[in-house]
Amino acid sequence: MTNNKQPFRLLLIWLIMMSGILGLLLNLYRLQVVQAPELEKKARQQQMVYMRPFVPRRPIIDRNGNVLAVDQQVYTLYAHPKLFKRSQQEIAALLAPIINQTATKLEELFSQKKSGIRVNHSLAEEVADEIASLQIDGLELIQYYSRFYPQEDLASDVVGYVDMDHRGQAGVEYSQENLLERAVRTLRLSRAGNGALMPDHVPEGFLHIDDLRLQLTLDSRLQRAARLALKKKIEQFNAERGTVIVMDALDGSLLAMVSEPTYNPNRYFDFDVGLFKNWALADLYEPGSTFKPLNVAIALETGVIQADSQFNDTGSIQMGKWSIANHDKVGRGMIDITEILKHSSNIGMVRMIQQMKPDVYYGWLERLGLGQKLDTDLPFESSGQIKTQQQFLAEPVEAATTSFGQGFSLTPLQLVQMYSCLANGGKLVTPHVVKGLYDTQGQMYWQPSLASPRPIFSPRTTQTVLGMMEAVVSEGTGRNAYIPGYRIAGKTGTAQKASPNGGYYENAKITSFVGLVTVNSPRYVVVAVVDEPKGEAFGSNVAAPIVKAVAQALIAIEQIPASTIIQEPGSIRQEVGGSTQFP
Repeated sequence: MTNNKQPFRLLLIWLIMMSGILGLLLNLYRLQVVQAPELEKKARQQQMVYMRPFVPRRPIIDRNGNVLAVDQQVYTLYAHPKLFKRSQQEIAALLAPIINQTATKLEELFSQKKSGIRVNHSLAEEVADEIASLQIDGLELIQYYSRFYPQEDLASDVVGYVDMDHRGQAGVEYSQENLLERAVRTLRLSRAGNGALMPDHVPEGFLHIDDLRLQLTLDSRLQRAARLALKKKIEQFNAERGTVIVMDALDGSLLAMVSEPTYNPNRYFDFDVGLFKNWALADLYEPGSTFKPLNVAIALETGVIQADSQFNDTGSIQMGKWSIANHDKVGRGMIDITEILKHSSNIGMVRMIQQMKPDVYYGWLERLGLGQKLDTDLPFESSGQIKTQQQFLAEPVEAATTSFGQGFSLTPLQLVQMYSCLANGGKLVTPHVVKGLYDTQGQMYWQPSLASPRPIFSPRTTQTVLGMMEAVVSEGTGRNAYIPGYRIAGKTGTAQKASPNGGYYENAKITSFVGLVTVNSPRYVVVAVVDEPKGEAFGSNVAAPIVKAVAQALIAIEQIPASTIIQEPGSIRQEVGGSTQFP
């Protein structure tokens, strides 16, 4: 029986061993072939770690290199009372004067829970160093980057701000995100068996950060002068808001753009969200009489009038069911174009535009850009609004109201662009605030490509209109913009404020003034718009003094020489260097 069982046992052992080997082979096939991709993926997740380190955004500077926005290292302070080796009262007393809090408040914080209490955030590096020097167990400083705006609200309308995730939400921080964010590669690091990182695979130059900065065309000195002048008049007339824009008409660069009220981008969360959009390019208004010089240029360019053409100002006229009158209801009889602008005569403008075919006039309005966007480098711009050609041609009153700046709407920035035609010899330029990317040595790395200036008027036409506008400042409604020794052209505007429900508000108006510096060497456009000033408020006494103050600052900054012929208010206007004279 023993001999008979031995082969059976050998066979059984052999079968068990073969089954085990077969099982191992099957499991090996499952691991090496069937589950190989999944297991390889898990292994890589355990052995490798992918990191995308935080890299600061590029700084923003003005045209003179003054810093407007920069990332800086700041710290958040956490407290872990369970780790304190001193009494809470002692620690609170030491910490309070450093972070400008009371010891009592700190003690209350420390008693809330045993760990993870956020005591303060956005602490400057020197404050963090002072806290660290105390060597208090249980205090933890976490470092991170925060966007800092050293000029605070000076240029917030243009610069904008970033949110808690370091993403731009307004201004160039939003529109130029691709230029402000530095390119960063994702880093792959090996992990040792104990989980420690192995830095041997860090690529060479991975942590290199360029020194490029986004330079704007703004001038902080002019920006400050414009904001001070605007705030003064808003407070004096208890106005709702206002804006000032200064543009170089040769290339469209914006030297100043101010909206008031505004906000501090360092503490944007404390302000109403309505302040984050720049209403100088986001909100529409009817320009009123400031549009009249552009209409004069259109009429001159089409040849329907001459510089010495005269029209009968009867004070008021009736067009169908509509009555149109001058602002002062006064009729001045036969007056020329210069006097129409000087006295801001609505009736004179209506008579002038009636010399032109309505469809031709509408075509010129479109050519100027009414109803279109500027394609500027600032965000959230609104398109102007104008009636369709069919609506415009249906009623003669449409062309009549357009002649003195009503019945259509635009943004203050669009008005500045249109006036660039009169300041640079007849070409539309693109308003912009981005000058380019420059390194710390001032070398240009990148510059924006702007659309070529588009010819609109002839230089002869623009020079003629400038001469007429100079009379507005020296003899007419714009006397408050007069600067001794300088030939300033300008135009006032006091318009009814349009209601979004149609018609106009009974007691609300928008005052404005456009100034061109200077007539003998035109280059700069200065526009001031003040919304809903109270009391005896007009473009002449609200907006014109703002433009004067800004123009004086501009003259000093740009070192603009005085005119060769000093034009005193009330004197006879003569064209320097030409034979044409305007009474």
